[in-house]
Amino acid sequence: MALSGIQIYKLLPQTNCKDCGFPTCLAFAMKLAAKQVELAACPHVTEEAQAQLAESATPPIRLVSLKSNGSTVKAGNETVLFRHEKTFYHKPGFFIRLRDDMPEETLKARAAEADRFQVNYVGRQLAIDGFAIQSASGDPSTFSRAVRLVREVSQRPLVLAARDPDVLAAGLQAVDGEFPLIYAADEENWEAVSSLARQHGAAVVARAEGLEQLASLCEKIKAAGVEDIVLDPGGNDLSERLQLATQLRRLALKNNFRPLGYPLISIAGEMDGDPALEAMAAVQATAKYAGFIVLDHSSPGLLYPLLVLRENIYTDPQKPIQVQPGIYEINSPSPDDPLLVTTNFSITYFSVANEVESSGLPAWLLVCDAEGMSVLTAWAAGKFDAEGIARDVKNFAAADKINHRTLVLPGHVSVLSGELEEELPGWQIQVGPREAVDLPRFMKEVLTHV
Repeated sequence: MALSGIQIYKLLPQTNCKDCGFPTCLAFAMKLAAKQVELAACPHVTEEAQAQLAESATPPIRLVSLKSNGSTVKAGNETVLFRHEKTFYHKPGFFIRLRDDMPEETLKARAAEADRFQVNYVGRQLAIDGFAIQSASGDPSTFSRAVRLVREVSQRPLVLAARDPDVLAAGLQAVDGEFPLIYAADEENWEAVSSLARQHGAAVVARAEGLEQLASLCEKIKAAGVEDIVLDPGGNDLSERLQLATQLRRLALKNNFRPLGYPLISIAGEMDGDPALEAMAAVQATAKYAGFIVLDHSSPGLLYPLLVLRENIYTDPQKPIQVQPGIYEINSPSPDDPLLVTTNFSITYFSVANEVESSGLPAWLLVCDAEGMSVLTAWAAGKFDAEGIARDVKNFAAADKINHRTLVLPGHVSVLSGELEEELPGWQIQVGPREAVDLPRFMKEVLTHV
């Protein structure tokens, strides 16, 4: 049975040395009880205490990492069923499936196109995480060639999919030194696949129909020396997939059932080749509770909403989505165009930026660090004040980008105008409208080239 934070604390050195990165041993014990840190972070714990703390030090869902040439995709190590309880930490990786029987140029073109795809969302660059290469030919040399072709255009982590261990061995040789995911070990081939995974340092997918069979298979694979396991419980339709994923998550978190304490993989492309069903399966798997999601299609119309959905689900609900503070150019402004100011709360930023951009009017937009709060909230909390705005004006060298010395303050915080003029001698502070929707008219009628 897992130990409580106080029970863990009694087994720690209780020196408050801070070598673990926490101010006290009690703080570290509480984090350890919540499965948010590793016991190895404490360099002074005794061997006897390590043995007693083994269960509490082990995450309920093992962290599995796929690596290749500097890129890493992590899944697992989650501690809650619902993000509002705390947060989810490791976003599921989206992998695009390519088949080894594709013509060479088609395979490379699809891989290159998917690899290039990026979405700028609230200042973050979102992209796919890797590729799943499926052996459709059943031939080791053909599979190896496909793996090498993908490696010519992308360095993202890989899932190598084949039932024949000889085919998998050829693919693993093509990416020797990396840490891919092997798909999949079942009741017939698990010994050979486990041997390959152990030899190449790869993670392995355990696939079985039924949770009892899956748990038994995982124990065999682990006994064979493979620690990094990913679960594929199957599922014939969306309802069954949801049921199985939820059961696995509950068994791992609520029952601490170690044989099934591993991240999940969802092959969304198995939904009868229907792109609409594939999209629905991917959405469901993103929310409940896949660590790796394999897609057959990679159109922007599918990837964009999936990437944004994933970002929203895996954003800490206790922290607002923020954009990077700085000076942004809208509609290619010249040094004579106005300088507007707002906070770095994403909705506030995009409300202002979109209104100005759609008007076609050029402007500079100074985004101040307000810890992700809106204008009024940040002002009320003391996070958006004259001193902070003046500091960001100087930090981001606003004076070097414009010929004038005029700054437009949001109308809701007009009370700051006098203080801001004191903080910025020689600057003129103009009070803009309260709502972003009124900015274009204000810029046309009032600012007209300050």
